[in-house]
Amino acid sequence: MEKRDLQKLLEAVAAGERTVEQAVAKLNVEPFSDLGFAKVDHHRGIRQGVSEVIYGEGKTPDQIAGIVANMLDRGQERILITRIGAQAAQEIEQLLSEGLAYGVEVDEADAAGTSLESVKGEKAANEGALGATGADVPMFGAEEGAEDDVEAEAADVPELPVFTYYDVPRVATVGEAPEPDGAGTIVVACGGTSDLYAAEEAALTAEMLGNQVIRLYDVGVAGLHRLLAHQEELASARVVVAVAGMEGALASVIGGLVSCPVIAVPTSVGYGASLGGLSALLAMLNSCASGVSVVNIDNGFGAGYQASLINHL
Repeated sequence: MEKRDLQKLLEAVAAGERTVEQAVAKLNVEPFSDLGFAKVDHHRGIRQGVSEVIYGEGKTPDQIAGIVANMLDRGQERILITRIGAQAAQEIEQLLSEGLAYGVEVDEADAAGTSLESVKGEKAANEGALGATGADVPMFGAEEGAEDDVEAEAADVPELPVFTYYDVPRVATVGEAPEPDGAGTIVVACGGTSDLYAAEEAALTAEMLGNQVIRLYDVGVAGLHRLLAHQEELASARVVVAVAGMEGALASVIGGLVSCPVIAVPTSVGYGASLGGLSALLAMLNSCASGVSVVNIDNGFGAGYQASLINHL
């Protein structure tokens, strides 16, 4: 549960739209779930205002699907997954769809030493034995002769929230972005089209955290007039995320134009002497514009998250 959801719940209790007992039941979630391979933090949204975000690099599709299923089971409405490939995203969506459709929690299958492939095999065997479609297959663990109970339980099985994969930033989202509730707008500007992967990671992160985002892409210093054509958007921003590789000069230029904080994201885009983004990182750290702060190389997520914190102060 995120801070905004907690506030809505308490407002509903105050307005008499929910009982105290219903609110207690909604809040009665353990601090974390131990899945063996991960400990999912369910109270992070209450402590920090934003629920746990899944870093996908190095995790298997089974592991990510298990974490997502556990979060959904505990009432999480939207989930952000960063740094995953298209094939992995496809597998995750399939695992979630099948697991939730049959009332099987991915983490429980894993904790029992049962692979998801065997779960799907058991499902197929049930279908073959019963001659049934997926909608008629009993949920696993149901006893014989308990068809009525199974049907009632099946009606309560949640549908998978919309799963969307964004290829350029390698980001997946589960659920819809909330309505923007920040104090203003976040501008995400990038030097060139080659920097879009980091810029879009920042923009999508900010949107999933409840911010209105304006994108200004391919406005690098090699053609300064392209950036100056958007002075109105820059001047009205609450915070600007400046994404650039090569020599990383964009952050300093924007920092000299605006009165709001600028979060600089150096990217690994550039020729040999750019040293995988190190040159841009050092240039941004040495910026003479006073309002510029810097995140790690290619860390669009970190910039989008920090921008959201500023926009919600």
